[in-house]
Amino acid sequence: MVGISQWIAGMLWKLLIRSQPCRLCSFRKMLSAPKYTPFLASFTYTTDNQSNRENEKTVEKLYKLSVDIRKIRRLKGWVLLEDETYVEEIANILQQLGADETAVASILEHCPEAIICSPPAVNTQRELWQSVCKNKKELVKLIEQFPESFFTVKDQENRKLNVQFFQELGLKNVVISRFLTTASIIFHTPIEKNKQMIKVLQESYLNLGGSEVNMKVWLLKLLSQNPFILLNSSASIKETLEFLQEQGFTNFEILQLLSKLKGFLFQLCPRSIQNSMSFSKNAFKCTDHDLKQLVLKCPALLYYSVPVLEERIQGLLKEGISVAQIRETPKVLELMPQIVQYRVRKLNSLGYRIKDGYLANLNGTKKEFEANFGKIQAKKGRPLFNPVAPLNVEE
Repeated sequence: MVGISQWIAGMLWKLLIRSQPCRLCSFRKMLSAPKYTPFLASFTYTTDNQSNRENEKTVEKLYKLSVDIRKIRRLKGWVLLEDETYVEEIANILQQLGADETAVASILEHCPEAIICSPPAVNTQRELWQSVCKNKKELVKLIEQFPESFFTVKDQENRKLNVQFFQELGLKNVVISRFLTTASIIFHTPIEKNKQMIKVLQESYLNLGGSEVNMKVWLLKLLSQNPFILLNSSASIKETLEFLQEQGFTNFEILQLLSKLKGFLFQLCPRSIQNSMSFSKNAFKCTDHDLKQLVLKCPALLYYSVPVLEERIQGLLKEGISVAQIRETPKVLELMPQIVQYRVRKLNSLGYRIKDGYLANLNGTKKEFEANFGKIQAKKGRPLFNPVAPLNVEE
């Protein structure tokens, strides 16, 4: 049985962004909000007049560092118009970390805003990042991959307090490093708000029957899988839990759903969950009890929006798979239609008729599917008898 852990980290997150318009909207807007003033951000191309107004010293210093000026002009030309820049100072900080010429040029090309950051502020940021990533070589790689996260130098005291708080909770530095790069928004949240949310999560776990002994492990795993859970409100968490209880789920079952969905469940509003459940009930023509069992087998039924569920089911039906088969193995709904089509064709090439067989062979991650495919392939090619085995011949 395929675990939820691998698909949720990849396709499920993309589907979340695409298909659920509820509580995610608020922090999606924060994630996508411009870090700079609209006026500055409006300079996305170069004209002769703009070129004449560029800071010549800035351009010259960038040329010396082998930075592609054309790329900066095309993407964020407004940076070159700034009167005060710190090209040499920022480059020096990066070089002190061990960044070579190529790395420095790449970082400045992808995040030219770095040259207008105050060197003392960048040094403070460097110290903070080094507190969770001791290896300079690894730190340079992180900065190359996520330069905008590194050069977002506002709220530094709050960021520092949040890092310390996460360390005190028991999160490993490598996990906090990942947060700094891919979930940096949670460090801009006031420290008191993050502390409050952690308390709410702990209380919710205990109220659902979790034990004090296991609470820390559960919480750290939940945070490491989905740090964005901290962007929720205590009211929304309470609302979601009450809704699931009203649907007949026991406390133990709700804990299971939370763990399997990595806390993303809290980022869905009851209305969207209700819509998805109603659609599934009609599509599979099942009772409330049967629907609950389907959800426990495939928690994504709560998570996916109605259009996504409809697309998945239609894709399976087109391949000759029946509704009854889907009900028996609902986790097949975790696969995108294109993946289903590819896997069905591949199995058909071996003479395996998926509509007459067990859908578990269609399921799983790419690695798991390839392993199962290899076993079926080996079985198909196996001789009817063992040519090296002794023959029982009557004399």
